[in-house]
Amino acid sequence: MITALVAAALAAGGPIWVGRFNGPGAPPSPWRVVRLDDDVAPTRYQVTTTAGVTSVEARSKDSMAILARPISIDLAATPILCWRWYVDAPVANADMRKKSGDDYAARVYVAFDMPSSALSAGTRFKLGIARRLFGRDVPDAAVTYVWDNRNPVGTRRKSAYTDRAQMIVAETGAAGAGKWVEERADVAADFARGFEGKPGKPTRIAIATDTDNTNGSARAAFADLHFVPRGTPCQS
Repeated sequence: MITALVAAALAAGGPIWVGRFNGPGAPPSPWRVVRLDDDVAPTRYQVTTTAGVTSVEARSKDSMAILARPISIDLAATPILCWRWYVDAPVANADMRKKSGDDYAARVYVAFDMPSSALSAGTRFKLGIARRLFGRDVPDAAVTYVWDNRNPVGTRRKSAYTDRAQMIVAETGAAGAGKWVEERADVAADFARGFEGKPGKPTRIAIATDTDNTNGSARAAFADLHFVPRGTPCQS
């Protein structure tokens, strides 16, 4: 079904929508909440209106969970991810260099499957352990765009928890807080740069707000997630 929708959108020359919301209520299927640690309270997600935009609102208090859905995207045709997000404020005590500071007012993830030939024996071993601990939702690789509290836009580094996640600061600080901010990211280029040009297929997109490491609280909202070709404007 997803592949058929993608093919129809490409044939019509339109964007590939993966997150367009109508509310209010629970996030619609195929979106689902994924808890990465059963000992941590989950972030709460609901479709509502934030600053005039129907969107998914995320509320976190000492909590972490992602809201995810499967995708089928041909990054050769539509490599650009567009979205809008809104935060009340960045997480004040966050520090992306440390596990104890690995919290963000807002994140957008793109998860990838990679062929076994592109993964070292050591990487396959570590992924196997991670999946036994945290379930099959652990991806082979991920590119994660974050609203940080201190680092400049464009900062790139591996996650404090795993080298299988490339973190990219898409927005930073409080200057954009309290209003909707539009983003545009070249996922194909960011994946190639973060994982040494190895092959990968995007299989899932997720959004999140988390404050479990810094024991704080945060609110964010997400809207209008879609993929477009290079050179094509985003549509909000």
